[in-house]
Formats: sequence, structure tokens, C-alpha cells
Amino acid sequence: MAPSSAEHNRRAILLVGGGTILGAAAQILIKVGAGVLGPHASLLHTAIGMVTIPSLFFGYALYALYTVVLVVALREGELSVLYPVIALTFVWVTIASVVVFHEQMNAAKLAGIAIIMAGVAVLGRGGKP
Repeated sequence: MAPSSAEHNRRAILLVGGGTILGAAAQILIKVGAGVLGPHASLLHTAIGMVTIPSLFFGYALYALYTVVLVVALREGELSVLYPVIALTFVWVTIASVVVFHEQMNAAKLAGIAIIMAGVAVLGRGGKP
């Protein structure tokens, strides 16, 4: 029996949701690698660093994997439902930044996270049944 449209949409949402974690991890790794480059790295030095600095290399590799996951998800789901889910990447990056880089969480960041999550929930309910 072939999967229903609802099953395809559910799978696509799960793929994109999981992909947001890949995207957030990629951004954290790239930030770590950018610190290794130093404050005044040239464009050429940065390009070389992308293949010689492990955190940069794996950060961009995760972005590549994230892109593949998005392609698979977009084949099966509605763009208008899936694309807002991508905004969850901002939530994961904010949380990871507090944990990894000891950035400060404040009321504005918490409000932003709440607004993003509410927006994703509202927009996600607008898809096909």
C-alpha cells in the first residue's frame, strides 16, 4: 500500500525538523572554525581553512548533508509548511550558543524563541490535511 499524502507530509516535516539540528550544528562548527582562522583572515586563507581546519570542514559538510535532507523533504511535502520549520534552526543555534559559547540568554532571546516556535506551529497547521 502506498503512503498517503498525510504520511508524506509528516515524513517531510520530520526530515526538515531533524535537518534543522544539522544546520545548527553546522553553524556552531563554523563559528568554532572561524575562531581558528583569526580576526583578519583573507578570502584565500578562509577558503584554504575550509578544507584544512576540521571544524570548518565538518561544519560545511553538515550544511551539505542538510541540503540533501531538504531536497528529499521538499520532494514529499508542501513548501509553505516546511519552510517555516527551517526557522527552528534559529532556536537550536541560540540554545547551543548559550551552552557552547557561554553566551547570555535574556528575555529578548527567550521571547524570540517563543515567537518562532509559535509561528512554526501556526504555519504548520495551515497545510493540507
